[in-house]
Amino acid sequence: MSQFDAITLASASPRRSQLLGQIGVRHRVRPTDVDESLGAGEPAEAYVARLAAAKAEAAWAADPRLPVLAADTAVVLGTELFGKPEDQRDGVRMLAALSGRTHRVLTAVAVRSAAGLRAALSVSEVTFRALSESECRRYWATGEPRGKAGGYAVQGLAATFITRLAGSYSGVMGLPLAETAALLGAAGVRLWNTEEAA
Repeated sequence: MSQFDAITLASASPRRSQLLGQIGVRHRVRPTDVDESLGAGEPAEAYVARLAAAKAEAAWAADPRLPVLAADTAVVLGTELFGKPEDQRDGVRMLAALSGRTHRVLTAVAVRSAAGLRAALSVSEVTFRALSESECRRYWATGEPRGKAGGYAVQGLAATFITRLAGSYSGVMGLPLAETAALLGAAGVRLWNTEEAA
């Protein structure tokens, strides 16, 4: 039985807010400030899971009245983890590295409620066609890559780069909806398909 009609989203990402709205989850936005430094030798899966949990716990500690949802996304090529590009040079470097290759997109989701912390990890594979350096520079100039893990947005202009996507499209955007819905439902949050008690 649902106990909550709304949650706290511990993220300033407009894409995550939009995706929650897509599945009928009312939410208030309360970003958190946590250290996002990668630990020495820390695997990418552990890194995104740790950050998602830390963001959820920080927002819960600030206000535990509603369940808290947090997430973290990373693009991984081989053993290299790509976060948000620092500047044009970094953004173009990332795109050039992804060009003509398949990379993984990891998105960890964490939900903190009075029942504790629950988490899930979405892993998707994305293949880019070959990109020219001038195309990478033109894409950067659009402004779209700024603030995006891996320096691209699957739901934007970069869709023209992608020849194959295996996994969760919403996970590549930054919030895997199947996993998110399961976690929220377990925390007693009302979703669009929640059955009313008889």
